[in-house]
Amino acid sequence: MNPTLVLLAALGAPPPTVPPDCDRAYSHLSASAAAQGGVALLEVAAGAVEPIATWRAKPLRFWRDDAEGPWRAFIGIDLEQRPGDTRVTLRTAHDETCTVPLSVEPVAFPEEHLEVPQRFVDLSRRDRARAAREAARLAARFRSVTGERLWLGRFRVPLEGVRPSSSFGRRRILNGQPRSPHTGVDLSAPTGTAVHAMQRGRVVLNEDLFFSGRTIILDHGRGLFSLYGHLSESRVAPGRVVDVGEVIGLVGATGRVTAPHLHWAVRIGDARVDGLDLVRLTSPRP
Repeated sequence: MNPTLVLLAALGAPPPTVPPDCDRAYSHLSASAAAQGGVALLEVAAGAVEPIATWRAKPLRFWRDDAEGPWRAFIGIDLEQRPGDTRVTLRTAHDETCTVPLSVEPVAFPEEHLEVPQRFVDLSRRDRARAAREAARLAARFRSVTGERLWLGRFRVPLEGVRPSSSFGRRRILNGQPRSPHTGVDLSAPTGTAVHAMQRGRVVLNEDLFFSGRTIILDHGRGLFSLYGHLSESRVAPGRVVDVGEVIGLVGATGRVTAPHLHWAVRIGDARVDGLDLVRLTSPRP
């Protein structure tokens, strides 16, 4: 039994009221369960006003493709989100509250042992300071939310005809020392291979970073971002809006790498998610 309910019962206090499940005709999820690092899609019946919903006490960002269609919101499951049963809280058009169950499933992410230049493992004071400054700037960038939705339609893999070479969420051991899990998808390709925007978005970063080398970040609006790292060359300027599939840079081996490849990462709010899951979710089903 829930410890909170036991305590309330012992104190003679009434248990908190649990909102009822939402009517399936009003709202539903693309799946009742999503894996760590996965993406779920919440749909709410059409209405004149954008719905209000939260998951893990954080707001969801809705959009709709036309005035008559349903409202939609992506739910990003961070790769380190604790597994278990959760609920999306939704306020209905009648100002009532209901919930939608969402189960987070655990993933047994594999380990990968890599040998890299020692300076990328035992950082100098100067490199540690630089990496910390860059990490803080990226975190602030990902916390910003653009109200406008820039994407439309399905998302795509940034390289054509390339299969992932390093799994999202893989636990990396660098020179024998455990490091943070891999938060993106690695796509191996020769230096100079064209990198395409996964969807329409605004360039909000185009810089050389310590770990990811030449890096581009696209803001797709509504709290959705994509990052492209280890580039040999950039083809876009900050502030520019690029179209889905547009070439934004070239594959390279800049930053902390062992071979040329693209590091492709996706953020939904503060959740680090698998970009391939987003592509699968938005692709037409056969």
